Amino acid sequence: MFSNPVRPSVSGAIRTCRSAFVGIFIVSAVLNVLMLTGPIFMLQVYDRVLASGSVPTLLVLSAITIGLYGLSGILDILRSKALLRVSMRVYTSLTNPVLRANIRLPVMLGGKSAGLHPNRDLDTIRRFLGSPGPSSIFDLPFMPFYFLLIFVMHSALGFLALAGGAVIFLLVVFNEYSSRTTTKEVGQTTAAQSKVMETARRNAEVVGAMGMTGRLSQRYGELVTPYFYAQQQATDRSNFYSSTIKLLRMMLQSAMLGLGAYLAIRQEISGGVMIASSIIMARALSPIEQAVSHWPSFVASRQAMGRLNQVLLQCDVDRGLQGLPLPKGDLSIEEMATSAPAEPVVLLQDVALTLKAGDGLGVIGGSGSGKTSFARALVGVWPVLKGAIRLDGSTIDQWTEDERGRFIGYLPQDVELFDGTVADNIARFDKDADVVSIVAAAKLAGVHNLVAGLPDGYNTMIGDGGARLSAGQRQRIGLARALYGNPFLIVLDEPNSNLDVEGEQALSRAILEVRQRGGIVVVVAHRSSALLSVNKLLIIQGGRQVAFGDKDQLLTNVSILNGSMQSGKALANAV
Repeated sequence: MFSNPVRPSVSGAIRTCRSAFVGIFIVSAVLNVLMLTGPIFMLQVYDRVLASGSVPTLLVLSAITIGLYGLSGILDILRSKALLRVSMRVYTSLTNPVLRANIRLPVMLGGKSAGLHPNRDLDTIRRFLGSPGPSSIFDLPFMPFYFLLIFVMHSALGFLALAGGAVIFLLVVFNEYSSRTTTKEVGQTTAAQSKVMETARRNAEVVGAMGMTGRLSQRYGELVTPYFYAQQQATDRSNFYSSTIKLLRMMLQSAMLGLGAYLAIRQEISGGVMIASSIIMARALSPIEQAVSHWPSFVASRQAMGRLNQVLLQCDVDRGLQGLPLPKGDLSIEEMATSAPAEPVVLLQDVALTLKAGDGLGVIGGSGSGKTSFARALVGVWPVLKGAIRLDGSTIDQWTEDERGRFIGYLPQDVELFDGTVADNIARFDKDADVVSIVAAAKLAGVHNLVAGLPDGYNTMIGDGGARLSAGQRQRIGLARALYGNPFLIVLDEPNSNLDVEGEQALSRAILEVRQRGGIVVVVAHRSSALLSVNKLLIIQGGRQVAFGDKDQLLTNVSILNGSMQSGKALANAV
């Protein structure tokens, strides 16, 4: 069966909380009815207690009022807790899809993904759902109920309240349309600032060593100015509408009292109705005022929801089949062409070759010729624009992403390790990994003695990016990670760029052992020592395949190579 029959989305996650929202709506309905406690108490005091002078009646009414206020407070607390739990449920249900999207975005969109931060969008949605903002939205449907009550008291009071509500509603609509652009600009400038900050932090050594701190600070400062003005404009606009609506509500409340007094003088309503109608109108307009105060977060949440839905739709592309047999026979490439994700320029094309189990392929060529592009397409992180890459007749995307990790090992040029123990990194953070397999991979990579010499051995915390290790140590642990689990296809991109003689000897032994057990090894190399243990050779120049065949035969016949290997004879002598 297909691995992802249902696409994750924010709306889908919210729909799973449907029963909770129904409960919150019912609680909101009860709360809005209980909000009439004050006006009714006031009405009874003016029209009954004062008229009759009955103290017992006043005491009974006061006791009932206090009880209803207490119930209202309890329900309000329960509603806030329910909204907080809804926000956390939505957040937790989307955490894994968002993490996958965060990982896949650079692979799918390349540089175009720089402005997309699905984890931040999810956090924006979580904060809004857990804030008082949704409470005001749940209260909005009960506004007509309050207006109807005012109409029951007197039609003139009802028309005044309705006119005031209409004006405030128009202000809310204007606020909505005027805040869209500025809120979007704030989000864009915030993303640009974060990008500069993260890049500087990631390259702190380079920045400090070459005196780039001042220049980057200046560049960051240039982004602060548009952010300041965009944020200022958004805040000023929100404050303007919020203050205007608050002022209008106060004016309407006074106008309601004035009109009520006039009607009371004419004996058309009682004094209690005059006071109660003013309080009810204030309550009717209160949700609008609260909604406007939370409007920036509402708009930001809505925009974040739109972006996140689009990202999840784009990145939910794992259409592999569960249970497809893992490859163990051959690798064939059929006139393959590839490019960087979401880029129109083809970087490598016309590659065609076949490898059998036990083959080792060396890939050579000048800088920028397309060797790394070949490696990335081979492991499925760059798109195949033309042709196909097949393992035992099936293209890579026919396996699920998780299952591909069982038969693919990859060592990129820039080795990145994760915050965790050495064992965690070698085992690819597999919780079910056994120590025997981890040590076997480390020994195969020739890094077991190095790891054993660390303070806590395989339990040594290496820090984010492998900060505690040298470049050569990171590369050798990255090689062990690629070899873990005895994958069928192992792709090594410049695996000896930071290795010493001992490390290169261990690399050659590892390649031979993988071939002897029936695996396929692809080695992208500039240094000839990495090719000692391969039997096939692929030569790439100018983004095209120049030659492919047995290594010894090609080394005899090929005479034009770029980079550090300028001639076939020189390479033959080195190997």
